[in-house]
Amino acid sequence: MARRWIARCLPILSGIAGLVLAGMSGSTAGAAPWKRTTPAEAGFDPAIGETLDAAFASGKFENLHSVVLVRGGKIVLERYFAGPDQRWGIPLGPVDHSAENKHDLRSISKSIVGLLYGIALAEGKVPPLDASLVAQFPDYADLAGDTERGRITIADTLSMQLGLKWNEDLPYTDPRNSEIAMERADDRIRFVLEQPIVSEPGTRWTYSGGSTAVLAHLISRGTGQDLMTYATENLSRPLGIEDVEWVEGSNGEPAAASGLRMRAPDLARIGQMVLNGGTW
Repeated sequence: MARRWIARCLPILSGIAGLVLAGMSGSTAGAAPWKRTTPAEAGFDPAIGETLDAAFASGKFENLHSVVLVRGGKIVLERYFAGPDQRWGIPLGPVDHSAENKHDLRSISKSIVGLLYGIALAEGKVPPLDASLVAQFPDYADLAGDTERGRITIADTLSMQLGLKWNEDLPYTDPRNSEIAMERADDRIRFVLEQPIVSEPGTRWTYSGGSTAVLAHLISRGTGQDLMTYATENLSRPLGIEDVEWVEGSNGEPAAASGLRMRAPDLARIGQMVLNGGTW
């Protein structure tokens, strides 16, 4: 249940925080290294690291790979454990995880896209939150002219409340999974937008990688840059994050919903920036 709640809230929160972050674009101030402190100085049990190690050794956290604990803008604790990893579904085998190796972020990628939309929105390069989604795609005349479908807004897209049929509860090896079907579609954006309407837009949350794919398309179209380039110039570089990969889907574009790979301490930078209301 907690995973569902987190997945539901993060795209919304990230989109809001991204509006503030736009002021960082082009800055190099974020390149400063992390400051560090000890667990005791930060108000934690001094033995928290050893407790975590023991819990992992006992099998309680057998799938845990990285822990970066931050309080007050300082790293309190880092722990890395060996375990199997993947690169967007492709097994990498056992990996000795560390602060230096990238890790699949999977659906955290969706939150990063939300941040990027907020940045582009502050720059005036993407449609406002109250704009009709399908109206942004006049080439799909049959969809743009659908009055009911026209009520779907950009805000509904950021909050995954499109009101369209979508099912990612099936395994991602199942072609009936909506995200997999989208990946295999000749026109991914049309595939998302033409799904049957099942509820009033803005009233029902449904987990949707399709929402993220549409947002990423609008970012790229509005900024004139591919998603990875825009993310590098407006998010990664200002925060001093240098080693990032965004795995491409079968269409040669970054897999917006799940393809981002980053190092754990760098992901913590983004978390700290969001906690700080969009500043580093």
